[in-house]
Amino acid sequence: MTNQRRNFLKVSALAAGVSALASTTISDEAQAQGVGAGMSPLKKIANPVMATNMTVLNYRQGDEYLLGVKTPKGILKVDQAAKVFKLKAPRTTDDLIQFGDQGLTNVVALALEKGHAGLFLDESNITYGPAITNPEKIICVGLNYAKHARETNNPIPKLPILFNKFNNTLNAHQGVIQVSAVNAEKFDYEAELVIVMGRRASNVSEAQALSYVFGYATGQDFTARDLQQRSSQWMIGKTNDGFAPVGPYVVTSDLVGNPDNLKIEQYVNGQVRQSSNTNDLVFKCAQIVSYTSKIFTLEPGDIIFTGTPEGVITGYPKDKQVWLKPGDRLETRIEKLGSLNFTLT
Repeated sequence: MTNQRRNFLKVSALAAGVSALASTTISDEAQAQGVGAGMSPLKKIANPVMATNMTVLNYRQGDEYLLGVKTPKGILKVDQAAKVFKLKAPRTTDDLIQFGDQGLTNVVALALEKGHAGLFLDESNITYGPAITNPEKIICVGLNYAKHARETNNPIPKLPILFNKFNNTLNAHQGVIQVSAVNAEKFDYEAELVIVMGRRASNVSEAQALSYVFGYATGQDFTARDLQQRSSQWMIGKTNDGFAPVGPYVVTSDLVGNPDNLKIEQYVNGQVRQSSNTNDLVFKCAQIVSYTSKIFTLEPGDIIFTGTPEGVITGYPKDKQVWLKPGDRLETRIEKLGSLNFTLT
C-alpha cells in the first residue's frame, strides 16, 4: 500500500468520525457545525448559509486535509488564519459544505486586508486532497451526452441512468491511479462535470433544484471497460481504488453561473481526446438533481458525476482502440473550474 493510500485512509477515517459525532448531538432537521481551528465548536444552526464567491480546496498537512481558499495572494490556510484572528471557521471543504460559512468569509476578508504573508501558500508547493473527502453518496449518470450515446451505439436515454461509486474511488489533483494493481486491461477516461450538493434535497422541483447546489468541480469517471462490460451492471468497472479524481477546486455555484454551458475537454499525454460542451447534456443539471432527489434524499456534500461527452476510447472503432496504460498523463479541463491532472502507474 502506498503512503498516499495510507494517508487517504487515515483522513477518511477521521472525517467519518467527525460526521458520526455530529449526528449524535443534533436532530435530523438540524445540521451540525464544524469545529473551527482549535477554537470552540461552531454554532449549531438549522439552516446553515452556504458560502458564495469562493474557490475552495483541500490541501494536505501531515495526515490531515485542511481547507484552503484560492485568493489573489495565493491559497489561504484557513485553519491558521482562524487561529491568528481568533475566529471560528470550517477546517475542510466537507465542513464548509455540511455546516455552512460560519465565519469563513470574515477570515478571508481579514487575511486579505492584513496581508500576513505566512497565511498564504504558493499553489505550486501544496499537496492536494480530493476536493470532497467524505461524501455520503457518489452518484453517476450514464450516457448523458447525446453525442456520446450515439458514438457507443446506444439510444438516447428517456430517463437518467444512475449508478454509483464509493469513497475508496476518491482521488486528488496531481494524484495517481494504480492501474497496474487492477485486474483489467481496457482503461478509459471520462471527463465529467461534478455537482456538489449544499443543502438537503428531497423531492425538489427542477425550478428549485440548482438552489440546493453548493458548487461544481472538475471530475474524472475513470473506467475499466472490460470489467464494466462483464454484465449489465457497471459497478465493478467504476469502483476501483482511486477511480474518481475530483478537483483541484470546488467553485461555488454563483461564480459558475449556468452549469449547462461549459467547455469540457480531456487530454492524454498532451493530446486532446474529448472536446465538447455541457450544453450537449441529455439531462441538464437541474433535471438530474430533481430526478435524483425524488428517488432518495440528497445530503450536503453528496456529489454527482453528470456524464461524459463523446471521444472516449470505447467509442472508437475496435481497430483504433488504444487503451490507457501505466505512464500516461491525463488532464481534464472544464471552463471556470480548472484543470484536473493525474498519472497512471
